[in-house]
Amino acid sequence: MLYIKYLHLDEIIFFAKTASLLIFTCNLPDIDKYSETIMGKKEAPQYRKLYELLRGLIEDLSYRYGDLLPSENELCATHHLTRPTVRKALDMLVNEGFIIRQQGKGSIVQGLPKGIGILSLTGTTSAIGQDLLTTQIIVKPHIMSWERAFGFELSERDRSLGCIHLERLRLINEKPVFYDITMIPNLNLPRFTSRTFENRSLFDILRKHYQIEVKGGEQKIQAITADERIVQHFGVKRMHPILRVDRKLDTNKAGFSFFSQIYCNTENYSLIGRF
Repeated sequence: MLYIKYLHLDEIIFFAKTASLLIFTCNLPDIDKYSETIMGKKEAPQYRKLYELLRGLIEDLSYRYGDLLPSENELCATHHLTRPTVRKALDMLVNEGFIIRQQGKGSIVQGLPKGIGILSLTGTTSAIGQDLLTTQIIVKPHIMSWERAFGFELSERDRSLGCIHLERLRLINEKPVFYDITMIPNLNLPRFTSRTFENRSLFDILRKHYQIEVKGGEQKIQAITADERIVQHFGVKRMHPILRVDRKLDTNKAGFSFFSQIYCNTENYSLIGRF
């Protein structure tokens, strides 16, 4: 077993030749592009509304690196919130790397965390810009029976519920980088299959509409060579080295985990992880 923080193309080619397999567990930040504020949604607690608003202002660069957020007193007065509520929202931003807090100075913006899921591109969604990142839906979300989860063990409950299955292709500068197959338990996710996922963040949709947040998980990383399906999606030649990541994503909802298998074309990007 080997633990890694960085994977570069020459290492990936080596792994492809040796068929090495890497497994590790870590925290998973969700740093996809902010798409909509939920301020005013009745189902969200007040601290989460404020968190989403401030996070959105950081993600759309209204607040940039080094800027100060309004003080706790100003946030309380502006949004008619109590100090503990404001502090809880700010603590969430601290925990996710959006801000740091310094006594006597306040909440200092750190910009956008560098990462995409467990692994991240050296040029991330935030660094590249949303206008250069696009998502194509290969298979629309639909409910299906569930027998396997990319080598991870499924509970009897999850087997009986079935899963919501979807497949997406993510492109940077119109070049395919990720092909993502996702399986989510079909449990208390009303209207999920009718939502729009084109150029949208799955993590954002889960967090904002269902209060489900990714908190950690396990991943298995293996270097493979491109088969016909990958050749079709990535436009590479057969036997081209590809990184495959099988993931189990644990959430803040007890007993609710979902799974994904991601094929990564690392020809023009190195992958890194935040730990």
